[in-house]
Amino acid sequence: MIKKVLLIGNSDLVIYNFRRELVERLLQEGYEVHIALPYGKKVDYLTEMGCHFVDIPTDRRGTNPIKDFVLLKKYIQCMRKIRPDIVLTYTIKPNIYGGLAAQILGIPYVANITGLGSAVENPGLVQKVTVGLYRLAFRKVDCVFFQNEENRQFFEKRRIAMGKHKMLPGSGVNLEQFQVTKYPSDDTLEFLFMARVMKEKGIDEYLETAQIMRKKYPYTRFHVLGFCEEEYETKLKELEKQGIIQYHGMQRDIRPFVEKSHCTIHPSYYPEGMSNACLETEACGRPVITTTRSGCRETVDNGRTGFLFEAKKMDQLLDRVERFIQMSNSDRERMGLNARRRVERKFDRRIVVDKYMEEIEQLTGLSKQKVFVMEEREAVQISARPQAEKIEAKV
Repeated sequence: MIKKVLLIGNSDLVIYNFRRELVERLLQEGYEVHIALPYGKKVDYLTEMGCHFVDIPTDRRGTNPIKDFVLLKKYIQCMRKIRPDIVLTYTIKPNIYGGLAAQILGIPYVANITGLGSAVENPGLVQKVTVGLYRLAFRKVDCVFFQNEENRQFFEKRRIAMGKHKMLPGSGVNLEQFQVTKYPSDDTLEFLFMARVMKEKGIDEYLETAQIMRKKYPYTRFHVLGFCEEEYETKLKELEKQGIIQYHGMQRDIRPFVEKSHCTIHPSYYPEGMSNACLETEACGRPVITTTRSGCRETVDNGRTGFLFEAKKMDQLLDRVERFIQMSNSDRERMGLNARRRVERKFDRRIVVDKYMEEIEQLTGLSKQKVFVMEEREAVQISARPQAEKIEAKV
């Protein structure tokens, strides 16, 4: 009998960009793969691979309880129709409401904490409500994967899903997709910012760094890649007119930009799970300058594969960037190659896929075993009925 796996996320990118290799492995091993998430362009690629798609719109930032209840109902309806053997959830709302739906229907489920999000990390009413929902949704969770130790400790302190915690090296990196490319010459020094353009990703610090360094070192260039989630577009265009930055908007493929760059600057203080921008940069043989923030600091071996600084500390950020500028190009290249080797050892996506397959095979095996035992008991009971009736007739 074919086993069914249901993956739930809040966007097509969550599944295609970071879980595609897991989907491929599941399909190769004969699983029937279903995905439930809002429609996006990457869904077409997933269905071409062989996935079954269920369109479930998700307001990932909304706090309307009625809409969230509707989302829960849709997940329950989806699971009742598909009857999956196991459910895999990613990001906050799928983790909570997908987890609740799986729990209500008695389906094994595995959650992935891809980051806490600011509303959950910062004390307040939203944190209390969300923690309460996590506690409810994870009462019977089979496994919770964490991408950094700080997130795991947050759950442990609140005694959520105790005994079910396991660690992953982020989402991992596809090392065949992100390969080392020739390091550029130092006629100009090209820096990248690759993230959602929002305050907590450190865009203000990056733009201030660009303004200072462009004046001091005219041969430096500063690029911005990413979708503007806040009112930054006007500011970016103005700085672009002044020749301070080059804004490239949202890019589906970052590799051509990384190839031309010398370093990625990631000044984030957002509650990351594990920074994909840092890992993908390093996989291409480029150093990273990032913060000591959880989810960022794990990606860098300070001084060897890049530089770390305290989030929001402009003096430290400027110091690290200037140190990088003053390095020889051969030392910069060596730092990038060190970064690649470290990613190969610790952040290969195959590590993540293997850990998931281990959980899936164990849990679907157990669920099938339970079904077999129940069917066997029913068969024994049915076969025993005629004999019991004969004994009653004699009496």
